[in-house]
Amino acid sequence: MKYNELQVTANKKIKRVGRGIAAGQGKTAGRGTKGQKARSGKKLRASFQGGSRSLVTATPKGSGFKSLKAPAQVVYLDHLNAFDGKTADNFTLFEAGLISSPYQAVKVILRGELITKITLHVSGASKSVQAAVVKNGGTFVKTATPLKKAVKTEK
Repeated sequence: MKYNELQVTANKKIKRVGRGIAAGQGKTAGRGTKGQKARSGKKLRASFQGGSRSLVTATPKGSGFKSLKAPAQVVYLDHLNAFDGKTADNFTLFEAGLISSPYQAVKVILRGELITKITLHVSGASKSVQAAVVKNGGTFVKTATPLKKAVKTEK
């Protein structure tokens, strides 16, 4: 007999308990004798520890909350001098190595000076950065963070 030749039934019959002594699981039906677990009706929750103070209530609550939103990637203004007369968006910043992912929010923060004219298409910039870009003849456009394109798998 081989493993792939075994005759297996897909639907195993459930064990019928409490149907008399001769049936094998009669009388107490595998629940033991007396006690809260032997009774029918409401079952105990997973954290129940016999009425004593449970581990769930004994551990303190954590303060604050943890945000699931990914923080914005920071780009400094003096790094944008490399984009002389060009458009800087998430993908060009990613290709230049200034951010780790083009599919995350990007915020430009003031540090250093901007000497070049630039068109900035990112999800955020400080007011001082926006003023510096406009002062040099460039424009700032607030854009949404690009989404990854879904890849369909051939079946």
